[in-house]
Amino acid sequence: QVQLVESGGGSVQPGGSLTLSCAAPGSIFSRSTMGWYRQTPGKEREWVATITVGGITNYVDSVKGRFIISRDNAKNTIYMRMDGLKPEDTAVYYCRYFTNFSSGWGQGTQVTVSS
Repeated sequence: QVQLVESGGGSVQPGGSLTLSCAAPGSIFSRSTMGWYRQTPGKEREWVATITVGGITNYVDSVKGRFIISRDNAKNTIYMRMDGLKPEDTAVYYCRYFTNFSSGWGQGTQVTVSS
C-alpha cells in the first residue's frame, strides 16, 4: 500500500489562499503522474488538476487561473496553490498518483471557504 501524505487544508474566507502539499515515496513519485481531486458530501469525486512527470499540467475549467499545481522532484512532493478561493471550492481534497500499472489515493484534507 503506497502512502501519500497530504497537508495544508484549512478554513479561509472567500478570496483567500491556501497551498496543499502531498508527499509520496520516491520510487513512486519519480514515475507517476500526480493529481488533485475533490469531493463534497453526496457528490462524486471530481478531478481538479494533474501534473505529469515532465511537468505538463491540466486543470478543470472551474479552477483555471486560480489554482496552480507544481511538483518538486527533489522532495517527492506536489503542491497546489489555490488563490481566489470561493465557497464552491469547499471540499475534501485528495492527492492521487497513477502510473501505467497502479494508482492510489491520499487520506484527504479538508478545505473550507466561508465568511
